[in-house]
Amino acid sequence: MTDRAHEDTAAANLAGIRDTIARAERAAGRASGEVTLVAVSKTFDADAIRPVLEADQRVFGENRVQEAQGKWPGLREEFSGVELHLIGPLQSNKAKEAVALFDVIHSIDREKIARALKAECEAQGRNLRFFIQVNTGEEPQKAGIAPQEADAFIALCREELGLDIAGLMCIPPVDEVPAPHFALLAKIAARNGLSGLSMGMSSDFESAIALGATHVRVGSAIFGTRPRP
Repeated sequence: MTDRAHEDTAAANLAGIRDTIARAERAAGRASGEVTLVAVSKTFDADAIRPVLEADQRVFGENRVQEAQGKWPGLREEFSGVELHLIGPLQSNKAKEAVALFDVIHSIDREKIARALKAECEAQGRNLRFFIQVNTGEEPQKAGIAPQEADAFIALCREELGLDIAGLMCIPPVDEVPAPHFALLAKIAARNGLSGLSMGMSSDFESAIALGATHVRVGSAIFGTRPRP
């Protein structure tokens, strides 16, 4: 595919995703614009991201701090109003760089990283928003706090550390129907008075919107097949 064709395809894909989100909002009886589209640009370079920015998308998600550092400072010089979300797991030794670069972090899942982020926010004078990642499928290989430990961890982050917890995030198991996981996340959020729900990806974001998602993380449906690492 030529560069021009890729640009046209990405912009068309973005428009299609926006239309689908709008239909899903209406079907769920939700207000137009209630759901934030996080365009997941991980593994794509600046040239692949630029046409999506030119189509007025401003909220993007990245998985790795180092990769994001290589492309987003330059893109932010070209395009104003970008809001950058870290949606991948974060190690405490990357907290400083993450706080400096990102506006929202979706993957708080343990006390050590919560304390490291709190310390960096204070040191840098930055006020980030955070989502707590819940491992709804209790998969041992996956990041996230266990559902039965979520209430206590939410309280720690909000009450003891004073972090701005916007909501909860989950990634359902790939071999299971996602809806029960979305419903579980919504239930945990509701009993803790949290309105934000980061859930739903390219293959299941309509279901997530029906169950209350406020942020959907869509990558391949916009950008296409991911480059091989």
